[in-house]
Amino acid sequence: MLSGRQELLVRKIDDLFKQKFIFLDGAMGTMLQAGGLKLGERPEVLCITNPDEIFDIHKQYIDAGSNIVYANTFGANRHKLEGTGHSVDEIISAAVGIAKKACGNEAFAALDIGPIGELLEPAGALTFEEAYDIFKEMVVSGEKAGADLVVFETMTDLYEVKAAVLAAKENSDLPIVCTMTFEENMRTFTGVAISSMALTLEGLGVDAIGVNCSLGPKELYPVVEELCKWTNLPVVVKPNAGLPDPVT
Repeated sequence: MLSGRQELLVRKIDDLFKQKFIFLDGAMGTMLQAGGLKLGERPEVLCITNPDEIFDIHKQYIDAGSNIVYANTFGANRHKLEGTGHSVDEIISAAVGIAKKACGNEAFAALDIGPIGELLEPAGALTFEEAYDIFKEMVVSGEKAGADLVVFETMTDLYEVKAAVLAAKENSDLPIVCTMTFEENMRTFTGVAISSMALTLEGLGVDAIGVNCSLGPKELYPVVEELCKWTNLPVVVKPNAGLPDPVT
């Protein structure tokens, strides 16, 4: 049973998703790199060590018109945080708190979750149950910290996506957005077809689906065009600014 706050939140986000266009934020990683993030540093730890920098990035996107900003939690899972001295709950609590503070009443703060960083069986050693538990830990911490919705992004493995979405559906009442990363051949790195993604995620009951990263706007256009043939859900498009120039 939803609490009063949760019911109001779900209605507000549902109304937002009914708009013709809504605006998400831009990249966090490139902004941090421009600010001096070193190779190998964990961006999520900056929520503890330099919260003002994270707040400023969120605020820049909100001032530019973003309706939703992604908390700096993309890699805040137990696997990637190992050795940092910080727990999943500590990082996510700090990150969501910063995002919520930046949003005020102007925007929504999403718990941002990327791939775990290990391949699931049979391609890798991580079991479905282990992946589910890793995502569950993040989702529970995010909802407790006050996240307005959950976003799974930059996914390539539909099996991992299933674990992620089920962990969110079964352990929180937050709206769920899921985006995967496609190549120009219309498949993800692990071979997932656009139709498979759309039918599976719509069947699992997510609130919006789409594509992010990997390609620039021009290259992603046919991918998005194909996706729209397979779903009636709101479609998210979050491309790279473009592809690197191999010459320069």
